[in-house]
Amino acid sequence: MTSKIRAFLRGLANPLETILMVGKGGLTPEIMKQADDALTARELMKGKVLETSPEPVKAVAEAIAKEVRAEVVQVIGQKFVLYRRNPEEPKIQLPRERKK
Repeated sequence: MTSKIRAFLRGLANPLETILMVGKGGLTPEIMKQADDALTARELMKGKVLETSPEPVKAVAEAIAKEVRAEVVQVIGQKFVLYRRNPEEPKIQLPRERKK
């Protein structure tokens, strides 16, 4: 993912509500399913790792992204943003790269 696309997705994610919370239970199959469903429906989602979580934010974001075949767009503070394109019904039109 290029920095231009990453910046574009960060801008889209800014007004989004946090829809995934990871707490003291850590990464459960239910959390993974919720992330997978959200990415299928929205393509872009924001999550938060609570202070009670046993794992750090970056590790949680990377583990979820790997499990649901998504990309980590941003990790800032306790929040993270994930992106996964929906091949059947794309909702986000990514900016095109200029040919050199």
